Amino acid sequence: MGWAEEHEQSIADPDAYWGERAGLVDWFAKPRQVLDRSGDPFYRWFPDATLNTCYNALDRHVVHGAADRLALVHDSPVTGTKRSYTYAELLTEVAAFGGVLRHLGVRQGDRVVIYMPMIPEAVVAMLACARIGAVHSVVFGGFAPHELAVRIDDATPSVVVTASCGIEPSRTIAYQPLVERALELAEHAPSAVVVKQRPQLSAELVEGRDVDWDVAMRAGRTEPAECVPVAATDPLYILYTSGTTGRPKGIVRDTGGHAVAMAWSLPHVFGAGEGDVWWAASDVGWVVGHSYIVYAPLINGATTVLYEGKPVGTPDAGAFWRVVAEHRVKALLTAPTAIRAIKKEDPDGRLLAEHDLSSLEVLFLAGERLDPETWRWATEKLGVPVVDNWWQTETGWPIAANLRGLEPMAIKPGSPSVPVPGFDVQVLGPDGQQVPAGTEGAICLRLPLPPGTLTTLWHDDERYVSSYLSAYEGYYLSGDGGHLDEDGYLYVMGRTDDVINVAGHRLSTGAMEEVIARHPAVAECAVIGVADDLKGQLPCGFVVLKAGVDTAPEQIRGELVAAVRGEIGAVAAFKEVTVVDALPKTRSGKILRRTMREIADGHEGPVPSTIEDEAVLETLRPVLRRD
Repeated sequence: MGWAEEHEQSIADPDAYWGERAGLVDWFAKPRQVLDRSGDPFYRWFPDATLNTCYNALDRHVVHGAADRLALVHDSPVTGTKRSYTYAELLTEVAAFGGVLRHLGVRQGDRVVIYMPMIPEAVVAMLACARIGAVHSVVFGGFAPHELAVRIDDATPSVVVTASCGIEPSRTIAYQPLVERALELAEHAPSAVVVKQRPQLSAELVEGRDVDWDVAMRAGRTEPAECVPVAATDPLYILYTSGTTGRPKGIVRDTGGHAVAMAWSLPHVFGAGEGDVWWAASDVGWVVGHSYIVYAPLINGATTVLYEGKPVGTPDAGAFWRVVAEHRVKALLTAPTAIRAIKKEDPDGRLLAEHDLSSLEVLFLAGERLDPETWRWATEKLGVPVVDNWWQTETGWPIAANLRGLEPMAIKPGSPSVPVPGFDVQVLGPDGQQVPAGTEGAICLRLPLPPGTLTTLWHDDERYVSSYLSAYEGYYLSGDGGHLDEDGYLYVMGRTDDVINVAGHRLSTGAMEEVIARHPAVAECAVIGVADDLKGQLPCGFVVLKAGVDTAPEQIRGELVAAVRGEIGAVAAFKEVTVVDALPKTRSGKILRRTMREIADGHEGPVPSTIEDEAVLETLRPVLRRD
């Protein structure tokens, strides 16, 4: 079947559709029931089945003759080291650490918080938790102690797993003081902290509580853990995402639905599978890292690249291309902000030309809106399809995509293409009714959501319903606004609170950013709406220029204002553009537009815990306040 037929079947008869695709997974007890609707809106996939995610990711490949296939490649330009693991070698490490966790008293259903840099031990810890039926919660390495403490108190882990340090291009970050402070702030106390000592910086262990990873693993190898059958409806992991109140939301991912979604999505959405070298240039602290660094590639028998570095600065803007060439990467998934950073430093692609990229067949971009100018630059320089896809931490895998392994479609710049099978995407107006094609509204997903999406929030069903399911009955509210065109292509224009009202005209700041991003001097940009006594709101633009631009800022400002007025219209009242050195972002590369708008309006909320560099925001604060 092609895309249209698959999507139609998945919506019309999800039980039959996903029941058939459950065959992609090895079960201990196969599902007899596919979807349990009795707890509406708390749907449950494969409620009577049992399985183990680690078995599907590792053991079954070894059993079926792929023990010597390369499973994981760790490439670390910040340390100058590389490590590789076959499926058999990775299985040995995971089973050993599963034994370590069991020795520390971790049992099925217990939680383990993983606070680590991008090293193989982070992947080992995740899979070891899955192996013994524990629930892992990965917290981005280097997060502030307060934020780590909040997550420890919410997840109440038996054990915390960390490393002595993380390494940035210009500094080494000691993790132990951050963990110590977090444990002082937290009310809950884990029974043990496992520490992987790195040669760049050693941590001083606390006697009676801290456990040296390497010492423990020597014992763990003598008593490796076997896979524990778990219910398909049992949680595999908790992943925290920012909440509007400042209190993080613990997204709960189930085991069975997640395994099926990962087994289906990598080959069908991304066109990668058994034996392919796949690279998701993200972090295991984010959903992309969970889904497409760890679980989907390994479940499908691919080789996954784990990269400890940056798109620029380790050592230069050719870093990504070096990794692709050296490891013969077939497909790369990263964020548009990474490509914009590369484009800013190397606008002519000179560093790209130094590497043999003949293995690369496609570049996937996700995590934020892909502006057409970045798409055009990457398409021109790489000479391969550059494919947008749209999804969220909550969904765990793409909602809309150009399905490269099912039916590659024409690419429309600015659109992630069409809804993925399983996702019934509707654009609704304020009255809850579907709007005509081309009309902007709230992007919503009709329930039930497909396998692999969130089932609730950790210990907070009420907040799950109020945050996602209460705006429109029978729908999940994505929080993004956009429209569907006549061909069924989805256009995601940004968070619904990024739609501004200028003298009664509802305007998309995303559309303005598209215009600005096309200017040859602009590397990246953000447009926010700020309060105005006369017109309600006015758009203000902030731009970062490409390296080497010598055009006067005043000339660029004038050209940008003229371009927006020419394409959006005078009703946009777009007059203000500020050239800045950098824009404040989360660690995953999303520009903090809401925070910028709150500062500009004088209604500052808490700075998001996910901010990459607070100094960038502090530098911009006087400009936003108009001090």
